[in-house]
Amino acid sequence: MAARVALTGMVPPETTVPGPEGTAAGEAPSAPAPPGRRRTRASSGSGSGSTQGQYKVSGWDNGRASGERLPVEVSGGPVLEGFLARASFSAASGAGRHGVVLAHGYPEAGEKAGAPSYGYPQLATRLAAETGAMVLTFEFRGTGTSEGDFSIGGWREDLVAAVQALRSSTSVERVWLVGFGMGGSLAVCVAADDLSIAGVAIFAAPASFEEYIGDPRRFLAQARAAGVIRTAGYPADPAAWAREVKELHPSHLVARVPPRPLLIVHGATDEVVPMTDAREMADAAHSSAELRLLAGAGHHILHDPRAIALLLGWFDRHLATVA
Repeated sequence: MAARVALTGMVPPETTVPGPEGTAAGEAPSAPAPPGRRRTRASSGSGSGSTQGQYKVSGWDNGRASGERLPVEVSGGPVLEGFLARASFSAASGAGRHGVVLAHGYPEAGEKAGAPSYGYPQLATRLAAETGAMVLTFEFRGTGTSEGDFSIGGWREDLVAAVQALRSSTSVERVWLVGFGMGGSLAVCVAADDLSIAGVAIFAAPASFEEYIGDPRRFLAQARAAGVIRTAGYPADPAAWAREVKELHPSHLVARVPPRPLLIVHGATDEVVPMTDAREMADAAHSSAELRLLAGAGHHILHDPRAIALLLGWFDRHLATVA
């Protein structure tokens, strides 16, 4: 029988988390990947519907956390829609010096206008309420109501800009990165370059995109169909645009994250990003990562309560210990 994960104290470096009794995955079902391809997309990790412009929420308070719109300006680039959640004074308990940037993944096929799947502002609000941290989530360029067109280098710049926006707009002293799908892969890349990042948690994140691209022309057509590329004539050099994605290997960079905390969570039956990618990431981190495999879970684990419990437990262990 698989071991259950303790949310406090020491935990083994790799643990399989069983599914709730009577259910297979504890999440919404997801469509299988098309035959003959290892990956068809790097999704946001959400199994529910999408809402265009979901980040445009302002001036509300649920008693434990409040949220407001915070545009993210990329130097020399687009303006991104952002949503900042703050814990109430009573909930913060001094943890407000910590900040979290929450990154979504590549939009699902069929989602409207490149909108990331619904649920990130809600998760940001819960993280703020439960941890006391200030949590910024945002829409990458080409998604939702953010400006611009998708490129992997552009998305990497967007995540860096979101970290800078959180630091400049709040009094946080330490910033943590949490990412789903492609957002998790980019979180690893950004943390590898920015040693001030306090720690990284990734969910269903690809270890590389070499096999993800497949046929560059087909991938470009899929990006247009998904709404993440909207400008006629973009990209000017489709081959270079696709090569930039193909040559990104987060598993080659993840060893630069430790000794900072690193959490890797993956569905044991992920049909989009194989479980072997999670193990590849953990192995490349030289056994310094906490690897958690969710029994019966597919790719869409944003709404899996086990995944969120693991994230909250990870923060509970580390927020108080990271100076």
